[in-house]
Amino acid sequence: MKLTQQQNLQKILTLAHFNYEKCLNARAFFKLSNRENGKDLVQQTFMKTWIYLTKGGEIKNMKAFLYHVLNNLIIDEYRKKKSFSLDVLMEKGFNPSVDDSKNIFNVLDGKAAFLLLARLPKKYKRIMIMRYGQDLSLKEMSLATGELKNNISVQLHRGLNKLKLLYHNG
Repeated sequence: MKLTQQQNLQKILTLAHFNYEKCLNARAFFKLSNRENGKDLVQQTFMKTWIYLTKGGEIKNMKAFLYHVLNNLIIDEYRKKKSFSLDVLMEKGFNPSVDDSKNIFNVLDGKAAFLLLARLPKKYKRIMIMRYGQDLSLKEMSLATGELKNNISVQLHRGLNKLKLLYHNG
């Protein structure tokens, strides 16, 4: 490449940088929500454009070309697998904790309710254990017992009502 050709390409790219840099930075910031990464991608955009021009590439519409390159770089940035080290997160103030205080009451209430199943009549007890102990669907319970799904549904409803009474009165 001759010196005059290189100077012409520099003028073209300098003019493009002057005209489009702010718009490209705004687009990158909008897409990434990180100003520094956006500026880096805009600089990479101009570097890739420079390399393309020096290799003899021809650009008919500079603005469209720059946006195309930037969009591809943004997509590449999205696709990067971002992993965070627990040490780095802890240095920034992240403190992982497990708070089961809300869940423990549900577990204890569930165990207490399950113990009350022994007080239910046999037909309700069997259906309730199948549904909530073995986690069977109405269809599976119907196949196991030979009863209609509707009858099983009614028994579940009645069993739950009896269990609620036992739970609140017990």
